[in-house]
Amino acid sequence: MAMVLTAWVLADSAHAGGSQHRPSTDVVLASEVQWEKLNPARGDKSPQAGTLWGHRNGIGPTGFLVKFVDGFSSPPHIHNVSYRGVVISGHVHNDDPDAAPMWLPVGSFWTQPRGEVHITAAKGSANVGYIEIERGPYLVLPPKQASDSGERPINVHASNIVWVEQPGIPASAAGPKVAFLWGNPQDGQLNGTFVKLPAGFKGKIEIHGSSFRAVVIKGQPQYQVPGETDLKTLDPGSYFSSKGESVHQVSSQAGAESIIYVRTDGRYDVIPAK
Repeated sequence: MAMVLTAWVLADSAHAGGSQHRPSTDVVLASEVQWEKLNPARGDKSPQAGTLWGHRNGIGPTGFLVKFVDGFSSPPHIHNVSYRGVVISGHVHNDDPDAAPMWLPVGSFWTQPRGEVHITAAKGSANVGYIEIERGPYLVLPPKQASDSGERPINVHASNIVWVEQPGIPASAAGPKVAFLWGNPQDGQLNGTFVKLPAGFKGKIEIHGSSFRAVVIKGQPQYQVPGETDLKTLDPGSYFSSKGESVHQVSSQAGAESIIYVRTDGRYDVIPAK
């Protein structure tokens, strides 16, 4: 019997009633991302940003990539909105200006509360993160505008991510796994999770909610675009999404596992091929 991994996440009020929409899918390869300055006021010293979905200068939720040069270190600053981050390549440090460096490698997760003074630094030949906000615009502001929102930052090293399987399914090193990052299925919040597809995985992700967004964090999964015959290789930073009940055909290469960040407002099942 094929193992089915089920992750439950609940509705986002912004998508209420979305289950009536027709299914649609979108794929953005990492090589297709359009880059621009994250903070134009810093000129050539600014990190680069590439939008995957939404619009960080608009008023709604947004997900975008940010790219840092090796040795980058920002001055102390704040943001007007809180954000979540996932390290896709290189190492990122994000903390209080006086904190000792805590370098987060690929697959790490962090959050930054609005109004809190912090610095962001990066090291490595290629440093890329995925950033997600619940409302825009995303602004960089001086420390003198600091405030306490009551939120506290979170830094979770990749080695501390807790991977679990669907309750009732025997543990299997060869099966897909999930890690719950934020939100709580018990209180009606939108959720974010990691999905780990083991090396050589072939199967599908069945979506039962109204909105599903996924960003490749690690590996090079192969993706079957609906209605097309050729597979697309999703390098880290690539994005795919759907609206309504839908199915995504995915596989991992024989020698490497894949990790995908998922944001959704309904249930999804990761089902290995028989």
